[in-house]
Amino acid sequence: MRKVESGVGRYGRSFRRAGVVASIAALALVAFTGAASGQESGTVAEEGGGAGLAGPGDDPFYQPPDPLPDAEPGDIIESRPSKAGPPTARELADAWQVQYLSTDAHGEANAVTGTVLVPKDVDPSQAPIVGLAPGTHGPAAECAPSRMIDVGAFYEQNPLNESLRQGYAVAVPDYEGYHEDPRTTYMVGSSMGPATLDVIRAAQRLPDADLSADAPVALRGYSQGGAAAMWAGQMQPDYAPELDLVGIAGGGVPADLVQVSLPLDGTWGFGVLAYGLIGLDNAYPELDLDSYLNEAGHEAFAEMSDGACTVELLTRYAGDRLQDYTHQSPVVQPDWVERIEENKLGEVGVDVPVYLYHASNDDLVAFNQASTLREDYCALGVDVTWRQFDVESPAPHITMINIGDDPVQQFIADRLAGEPARSNC
Repeated sequence: MRKVESGVGRYGRSFRRAGVVASIAALALVAFTGAASGQESGTVAEEGGGAGLAGPGDDPFYQPPDPLPDAEPGDIIESRPSKAGPPTARELADAWQVQYLSTDAHGEANAVTGTVLVPKDVDPSQAPIVGLAPGTHGPAAECAPSRMIDVGAFYEQNPLNESLRQGYAVAVPDYEGYHEDPRTTYMVGSSMGPATLDVIRAAQRLPDADLSADAPVALRGYSQGGAAAMWAGQMQPDYAPELDLVGIAGGGVPADLVQVSLPLDGTWGFGVLAYGLIGLDNAYPELDLDSYLNEAGHEAFAEMSDGACTVELLTRYAGDRLQDYTHQSPVVQPDWVERIEENKLGEVGVDVPVYLYHASNDDLVAFNQASTLREDYCALGVDVTWRQFDVESPAPHITMINIGDDPVQQFIADRLAGEPARSNC
């Protein structure tokens, strides 16, 4: 059993465990609202589709070919039919899992997986495409969003379903690193941005989907997904200029990793902080996270990478501190500071209208740094619509996934209709 070297034992900590329970309950409720009430245990994985109960670690579909094909970002390496989620979603859309070429944080080609969904009741050649960048799913191979969609356990299923009801095709990236030996690059903008743009290209190039290469595109995301959408927006003019991008919606955006991570140490969000370190280390191996870990840290961080998805991150490590797992803090070292600063949003503008929203009492992603992102974008001339929510919930960050969706849907609908955005810079 894993032990903590300093402080009191895990189950004797004085953190607010009621908040942990409430937050996990909120996450479960968010996931449940997108599922069918009549679904029986096991039926989702047993009916047709792609990954089923097999995670990426034991599914050859998720393994990148070696060598990678000599092709362009967004080109499809492999595809297969999958399920669009629980029964409610399967009634709405056809779905495919795709493996496609993209670009890593160093500008090198890589292979990324994701999901393409097309509503059944629309002419796909006329359908707009929404790139839905998912929130935090965890470092383990089985956490891949495409797998969660396929087995009906995607906690953003409700916003996904609503986008399908609006007649939009939806493209969902897994981001980099979900394969047999997982190396997910969590919160690394120069990896998330290309993965998000290239899944849209893959959707346009998937023959079975029959989508148009000229389809108007909107990006949206919450939490990690909000950051991914914004990174994609900042990178799009140079990286994917052919995409007809009309707008971006980002909620709960972790724009400044320093300001987001510092308040999480010793709280129920510590697992997210730890995952951020894992993600940076996977993207930039020279950071050598292992060299800073003590014995407990080696055990805990290996445990995360092997078997932690969102719920495990928020429960197993609640109340822990970085000092419990390190003999020296990595985040104050110059090479770490440099890489962290490289992944700060708002240094570059966005060419299309942006909708930013955040809970003023967000318990996982600090509000002030999101407000600063708004100010930075406004100073760069970005057309920003900003909305602040006061959320009456013990878990405001998670609760916002659903309650923030209606304004996002309206923002996207208005951009696709050609309506002018109403900046409140």
